[in-house]
Amino acid sequence: MSEFVWAPSEERVERANVVRLWRRLGCDAYHELHRLSVEEPERFWPEVVDDLGLEFSTPWERVLDTSAGIEWATWFVGGRLNVATNCVHRWAERRPDDVAAVFRGEDGERRERTYRELSEETTRIAEALVELGVRPGDRVALYMPMCPEVAAAAHACAHVGAVQVPVFSGFAAPAVRQRLEASEAKVAICASGSFRRGRWSSMREVVDEAAAGLDVAVLEWDRRSAQWPELVRRQPGELAPLDVDSEHPYLLTYTSGTTGQPKGVLHVHGGFLVSIAREVAYQTDVNEGDVVHFATDMGWIMGPWTVVGAGAVGATIVFSEGAPDWPADRLWRTVEEERVTLLGVSPTLVRALIPNGEPTADTSSLRAIATTGEPWNPDPYLWLHEHVGRGVTPIVNLSGGTEVGACFLSVCVAYPIKPVSLGFPALGEDMDVFDAKGRSVRGEVGELVCKRPFPGMTRGLWRDPERYLDAYWRRFPGVWTHGDWASVDEDGYWFLHGRSDDTLNIAGKRIGPAELESAAVSHPAIAEAAAVGVPHEVKGEVAWVFCVRKPGAEVDEQAVAQTVAGVLGRAFRPERIVFVGSLPKTRSAKIVRRAVRAKVLGTDPGDLSSLENPDSLDEIGRAVA
Repeated sequence: MSEFVWAPSEERVERANVVRLWRRLGCDAYHELHRLSVEEPERFWPEVVDDLGLEFSTPWERVLDTSAGIEWATWFVGGRLNVATNCVHRWAERRPDDVAAVFRGEDGERRERTYRELSEETTRIAEALVELGVRPGDRVALYMPMCPEVAAAAHACAHVGAVQVPVFSGFAAPAVRQRLEASEAKVAICASGSFRRGRWSSMREVVDEAAAGLDVAVLEWDRRSAQWPELVRRQPGELAPLDVDSEHPYLLTYTSGTTGQPKGVLHVHGGFLVSIAREVAYQTDVNEGDVVHFATDMGWIMGPWTVVGAGAVGATIVFSEGAPDWPADRLWRTVEEERVTLLGVSPTLVRALIPNGEPTADTSSLRAIATTGEPWNPDPYLWLHEHVGRGVTPIVNLSGGTEVGACFLSVCVAYPIKPVSLGFPALGEDMDVFDAKGRSVRGEVGELVCKRPFPGMTRGLWRDPERYLDAYWRRFPGVWTHGDWASVDEDGYWFLHGRSDDTLNIAGKRIGPAELESAAVSHPAIAEAAAVGVPHEVKGEVAWVFCVRKPGAEVDEQAVAQTVAGVLGRAFRPERIVFVGSLPKTRSAKIVRRAVRAKVLGTDPGDLSSLENPDSLDEIGRAVA
């Protein structure tokens, strides 16, 4: 796809934060700035810190240290800082009465927190944690809906040097217990409950069941009264934030593994703050005073991304409890009523919203739409661009991962955008595409890799260094292999084609599931699709595509299969089209293909604790029986 869907005006280029940065560093264009960012990190990253006004209480001695090996690189060595200082306390001093956070409850409740209020709340929670025996390095689990209080709780952990462990707000007790045990959490901060799709769910009951028999204290925030317990309210609010080493652990977040055990991804104060602030400022072009809303959960990396990134640049965060599509137009009304300037969504969420019709709300406040989570299909992408972005708002498609701590690839708002493309390598990321022998390739699909360390890189998997090395570093020694298929076109634009472990090999031809799904949803009756490979005696592997019809639509398997063949060629005609009412998704709306394939093959699906709708697998099982 070679045509451009959006191009910046001269005014947009002049105002772009990334242009300010490249001029500051004496560059003439993004690609020159990117080269400098990977070849001269000792020059680049200090300029980022200074340009964004990030505060280190003690300057670092070295920007980068790889003496323990590239896999264990450390950044801003010897420096001291605190994420809470940078994301809330400094703004409370400079802009105390400005709105830091907004809460929109699913029941219609709306309230605000100023920077002064958020800072004071953070400090009191921090003092309560100390009274409960929390010390630097201790883990504190967060099991709360998206609300300003979860941001205060996260900042409170940082304030005292504790390590936050965000847990998906929809997890049942066994999944919560698994994370409490794995992280050895000392305290669990939870909400009394929350609303989702019109139903009240008790979160305290889940935590009590999960923590039974464990040495875990529970600190409960009352959702209905928006009150913390007496333990928090009676604190003086005077404790100064603890300045910690740049490599001090900040965040331990779990991402689903292919085995039954989730991966505990560890991030640190210095690298995570600087990397996320870089992304929010220069990739999504957010400024002080902007309004950011991401349809996410703290259990997905985009939750901490929003709290840290928007906080670091002094933007207002809009938190929405519950489902973004309940009622159907809720997300678009949030944009209009809060005058959101940066909206964050996943491609799967957009596909789920399309059947509800075009937005009637005013989305003209948007300056950018950030998208991440999986590769795009062209039709939903263009729908978002035309009907939400009104054809004038750039879609900043970006991709990284929980382990990356930010993005590897991202659109640059100072350059034209190609549909579904991820633009270029992000600042500081030395990206490449390798073939099976580790050779750099262009014009063909290969493994997405990163050839140098980066500040947001996980500092390993919790208590499992060998799993970390096996997962990312041993395929091509000394090179991070991310597990995504990628390609670069003749103009230097990057594209993703799905997870490399999802790739199908049909009669000797490799194809990503996203391409099959894109072809299926190009049929006007299909809303969503998930493609998986199934063993075949003759062809080796064939494609089965599970499809969700649009409401009221009528279509048979033959018509959808013909559509796919018409788009991709007869060789890729699916062996089966299976119609289902829903596909298994996480709360962040990502389709879990491995669960679909496991159900078809009758094999172990691995960790499914992040699924929001596990019943969908039962329907799939019945459909293929």
